[in-house]
Amino acid sequence: MTGLVDAHHHVWDLSVRDQEWITGEALAPIRRNFSLADLAPEARAAGVTATVLVQTVTVAEETPEFLAAAADSDLVAGVVGWTDLTRPDMADTLARLRELPGGRHLVGIRHQVQGEPDPEWLLRPDVRRGLAAVADAGLAYDLIVLPHQLPACARAAAALPGLTFVLDHVGKPPIATGSLEPWASALRTLAGRPNTVCKLSGMVTEADHRAWTVDDLRPYADTVLEAFGPQRLMFGSDWPVSTLAASYGEVLDVARLLTRSLDAAERGEVFGGTARRVYRL
Repeated sequence: MTGLVDAHHHVWDLSVRDQEWITGEALAPIRRNFSLADLAPEARAAGVTATVLVQTVTVAEETPEFLAAAADSDLVAGVVGWTDLTRPDMADTLARLRELPGGRHLVGIRHQVQGEPDPEWLLRPDVRRGLAAVADAGLAYDLIVLPHQLPACARAAAALPGLTFVLDHVGKPPIATGSLEPWASALRTLAGRPNTVCKLSGMVTEADHRAWTVDDLRPYADTVLEAFGPQRLMFGSDWPVSTLAASYGEVLDVARLLTRSLDAAERGEVFGGTARRVYRL
């Protein structure tokens, strides 16, 4: 597989199930259905040849639906799904998912850790047991966390060196405020673990949706590039959440501007190589 990879996007159909996290005036523009048919023209126009579809809710039925959608798609190359990490039969659960239609597209697991009140949720014995099963299955684990949870991510990565941890949305720093610390220090500690990678995604929606500039994002992108390097960094659009602040094409253009200092081979890693390698696309 060659070409540009979008390593992070979503779809949802509110007639199938509610997306309870889409609440309030700020998120009102995305409280509607978004399908692969909506995404495909924009992604293709931007030169994207493959994508990774990522879970949105902690509902077991969603992952089989996404796998089936991937099986019917010539765009979706991988699915990061959800299952309860704390269940004692995690290995069997992952095996069953792989036996479903489209099961070969399962490349990772994710849980909304950002919503867990315990900042060390990832370090709980039952969670670590589940993470070990994810590693044994040859899958990656996506981290959707807030900055104060990054220290626990680093400790989890140290405890499970055989599991690749993928940090979504650069750890959700407070870009709108312009603050770098303590996010930057915690991010560098996480990047110090060789089994971690990071998605250059979700930045425009952590900035001021209406007034962000490339310069607002640059200190955060530079920190990530320095910490992880292009071989451990992958582009993700975070569509359709990203449409709150930018079009699909604008998100890609900004990512290219923020990585303009890289050479062609390094950009190839960020915009495809890393995702293909980590997710085994």
